[in-house]
Amino acid sequence: MPERVLRAGVIGAGWYAAQNHIPVLAARPEVVLDGVCRLGQAELERVRSHFGFAFASERFEDVLARKPDIVVVASPHHLHYRHAQAALEAGAHVLCEKPLTLDPAEAWDLVAKAEACGRHLVVANGYQYLPQVDDLRRRIADGAIGAIEHVMVSFISATRDVFTGDRGLNSWRTTFFRPDPSTWQDPANGGGFAYGQLSHALAMMYFLTGLEPEAITAFSVASDHVDIAEAGALRFTSGAVASISGAAAMPQGNRALLRLFITGDAGLLTAEFDRDLCEIRRFSGEVEHLPLKADDWVYRCDGPVHALVDLAQGRGANLSPGAVGATTAATIASLLQSARAGGAPQAIRGRNARL
Repeated sequence: MPERVLRAGVIGAGWYAAQNHIPVLAARPEVVLDGVCRLGQAELERVRSHFGFAFASERFEDVLARKPDIVVVASPHHLHYRHAQAALEAGAHVLCEKPLTLDPAEAWDLVAKAEACGRHLVVANGYQYLPQVDDLRRRIADGAIGAIEHVMVSFISATRDVFTGDRGLNSWRTTFFRPDPSTWQDPANGGGFAYGQLSHALAMMYFLTGLEPEAITAFSVASDHVDIAEAGALRFTSGAVASISGAAAMPQGNRALLRLFITGDAGLLTAEFDRDLCEIRRFSGEVEHLPLKADDWVYRCDGPVHALVDLAQGRGANLSPGAVGATTAATIASLLQSARAGGAPQAIRGRNARL
C-alpha cells in the first residue's frame, strides 16, 4: 500500500534547519516540502529556491494556513512555544528544536496540547536515536542495575566560541547560513551553555532513567552575559540523587564528551558516548559490554526528523518525546535560578505546571 504523502512546513529556516532538518526531510520520498518561513526576504528566497519549497513567507501563520501535516520548529529558543503551539493547533505533528521552551509551564502546556490534539511532539535530541540507546533504556527499566540510587552525568562540548565572541564554529564558514549570535549569546533568548548544550545530557539522563526531578542546587560560570559552565546536585521524587555538570570547554575539532554513570542496588552502568563504550557491572560479578562499533555514538540529528515522518505515517517510536523535553527545560530553568541565587535550592516544576 502506498505511503501517505506528507506536506512539511518549516518555521525558522536558519543554519541548523538548512544544515540538517530540511535535507533529511527532502531525502524522504513521501515528504513534500510545502512551506518555509524565516526572516529576511533574500535569505527566504534562497532557501525556498535551493530546496524547492512550494511556498515561502516571513509570516509563520501563512505557512500554517496551508495545513501542513508535519512542521519543524527551528526558530530561536524564545520563540519555540509560540511557533510549536500554533503548529499543533493547526493540526500538525511537530518537531521542535531543543530546548523545547525556556518557561517550564509553557513546555508542559505544549505536552498537554499535543496530547489533546492527538499529535506527536518530538524534540530534536539526536543522542537518543543512536545505536543501542533505546535498548539500553529498556534494559535499565527491566532492572539491569536494580532500583536507581545515583546518577552522574557530564557534557563538555566544543562550543566556547559559540557563546563568546563572534568567531563561532569553524564549520559555520561552509554552512548554508550563519546563525545570528543573539540566539546563543543573549540570555533573554535562551543563550548560554545550559539551554544550548547541557540540555543534551539532561534529556539523555531522563530518557534512560525515567526519573522525575524534585529539586536542584547549582552554580554556574559566566563569560560576558551567558553561562559557559555549570554544576549541580539533583534530588528525584524517588529519593535518588544526581550530580550534573557541563562546560563549553572542548577545543574545536574534537568530539563532545558525554558520560553517564548510573548506579542501582544491583550494579553500575557506565555510558561513555565520546568513546563508544558502555558496560554493566553487577554485584553478582557479571560484566557486560554493549556491542558498539567505532563512531556508533558520534552525534547526529537525523533521528528525530525521521521519527517525525514515521510517526506521522503511524509507525516508529518517539525517543525524544515532549515530556522529556519539558522535564529538561524545567530542570535548566531551576538550575539557572539556583545559580543566580548563590546555590539556593530550587524546586523543579513538574507536569502540573501548566498555563
